Amino acid sequence: MAKKRVHLYVSGKVQGVYFRQGMKETAEKNNVKGWVRNLPDKRVEAVLDGEESNVDAVIDWSSIGPPGAIVEELKVASENNIKELSDFEIL
Repeated sequence: MAKKRVHLYVSGKVQGVYFRQGMKETAEKNNVKGWVRNLPDKRVEAVLDGEESNVDAVIDWSSIGPPGAIVEELKVASENNIKELSDFEIL
């Protein structure tokens, strides 16, 4: 199976709605490593690393988010594997 690493930026009503916690739970359920954090400009930023289909499942979740979120834009950029990630964390 192919490995995949992506960098996400999610815009909209994505802070204060448990977006980061929901992404962490979704990533862990799909065996995806990486991290997620809030940005000062109200976006959420994340890096996802894992099997392609598992990373795609987290991207799909991110396009909707948890109840209460309103995702207006999702930017996804491929990223080279720079260093091995051991878990998924909220920064």
